[in-house]
Amino acid sequence: MSRGGGHGEVGQRIDYVFKVVLIGDSAVGKSQLLARFARNEFSLDSKATIGVEFQTRSLQIDARAVKAQIWDTAGQERYRAVTSAYYRGAVGAMLVYDITKRQSFDHVARWLEELRGHADKNIVIMLIGNKSDLGTLRVVPTEDAKEFAERENLFFMETSALEATNVENAFMSVLTEIYRIISKKNLIANEESNPSGNSSLLKGTKIVVPGQEAAPPAKTACCMSS
Repeated sequence: MSRGGGHGEVGQRIDYVFKVVLIGDSAVGKSQLLARFARNEFSLDSKATIGVEFQTRSLQIDARAVKAQIWDTAGQERYRAVTSAYYRGAVGAMLVYDITKRQSFDHVARWLEELRGHADKNIVIMLIGNKSDLGTLRVVPTEDAKEFAERENLFFMETSALEATNVENAFMSVLTEIYRIISKKNLIANEESNPSGNSSLLKGTKIVVPGQEAAPPAKTACCMSS
């Protein structure tokens, strides 16, 4: 199942569309994080996600119109067949665990391995310890997650979809970093474009004037040595 949504997007000029995927074990709160970011909603009787669905939200980054397309998938093993299509085109990922479930954190390394095996090598990844509102039930120390994030070069934040704590910050940090990387790539591409400002799509193409064709170097070497 695939579902799109969002608000205030009709007829709006969009400069960039960033696909961000949510991954992690089932019941860690991925769908709740998505609902909080995309629609500012939270449902206490949230059902397990079946298959794949996505929501969109338009926002401004550096005066550019960006549409964030956030994809959510089931954490259960039986739905893992969607893997390659799910990751295709993703420029950001939120790797979510539940601070009250040690197993969900222990599985983070496996999720990260899968992500890196299918996604672009420059993908921006945020490790998220969700359900920070359940501090008294915490079994995953913040320091453990911080150390893992530093070791794997990930961003890290603890969130509460229930209380809306750090949800906006987490998504905006990832989206802003994606924008920074894409803008840098565009800048480099522009510097390498020709003087007319158009990208040199035919860069490296040799123009040969009729009657002035140069003999291929290999043939010349052959004839010289004979």
